[in-house]
Amino acid sequence: MQGKSQLTSEVDFDLDGKHHGYLRLPHSVHRSAYGWIPIPVISIKNGNGPVVLLMAGNHGDEYEGQIALNNLARNTNESSLTGQLIILPMANYPAAKAGLRTSPLDQGNLNRSFPGNPVGTPTEMIAHYIESRLLTRADFLLDIHSGGSSLIYQPTLLMTRHSDPEQQQRNLAILSSFGFSHAILFPASPDGSYSSSAAERQKTIAITAEIAGAGTVDTGALKQLEKGLSAYLGHLGAVSEDSLRLKRPMQETRFLEVPSQDYYVYSRYNGLFEATVEIGAEVTEGQLAGWIHHPDTPMEAPHAVYFDIQATVICKRVPAITQRGDCLYELAAQIN
Repeated sequence: MQGKSQLTSEVDFDLDGKHHGYLRLPHSVHRSAYGWIPIPVISIKNGNGPVVLLMAGNHGDEYEGQIALNNLARNTNESSLTGQLIILPMANYPAAKAGLRTSPLDQGNLNRSFPGNPVGTPTEMIAHYIESRLLTRADFLLDIHSGGSSLIYQPTLLMTRHSDPEQQQRNLAILSSFGFSHAILFPASPDGSYSSSAAERQKTIAITAEIAGAGTVDTGALKQLEKGLSAYLGHLGAVSEDSLRLKRPMQETRFLEVPSQDYYVYSRYNGLFEATVEIGAEVTEGQLAGWIHHPDTPMEAPHAVYFDIQATVICKRVPAITQRGDCLYELAAQIN
């Protein structure tokens, strides 16, 4: 991650008030020899309270977060803040503009690209700027995802376990402030390429959110996210509670974990996937999970898919067309 970032910002993050513009990512191509890619950025600052980096569009086909952060940026007045919000609604702008999980410029997956490279591919350069210039400023990170085009999630929060018991309790309180029904605690990423890994390296407390998906905008999930986001910012002390009309958490949060690869259900066949359970369901070992149909071989019976463990369904596959190795479900277990 060593080296000076090639990105520049039209926004001065040290200034009080509301400011918006673009991060300029240099991009020399046939159409534009000295061009740059515009990555939208907003800074809203008032006082010396906590600095919160809010990010969406890490994957470009995940939409609820992009909308929620744009709404937040428009509707938040600096006078309501007691800290600073730095907002990246389309963090991997090339991917978000194309509606793709990865960038069409370099096939880069931003959430597998940290700590990045200041003179690397466009995605690596974005990752480097976020970690070296933004996370170094931030006390907290919220990176909002969804299931994208291939999955749909029950709105769920994800956070890395902390080795210090006192900090772990503070982290659980932050998760609970959203009022979501589920939060999953994970071990640290082994390769350090996620935004949460970047945040950990910069001593920033990070949460990842998974909000619906299916390549659409789920209005109910979007409203739940916006309420949770308001409560989260109030809990951190970044905004005054009155300014965002905060409410108590909508429900108590269950803390879950994904202990092993056994909690992912994969297809072993090519065909059309018919799911037989919904997200949020409690399933048991041996229960039918779905069918893989084979319309190209009409006389071939469909193959049944079963759950191997007892757990909670957190997300499921959306497209019916399925190939061997595609993830059909993610499961999670209650933390005892």
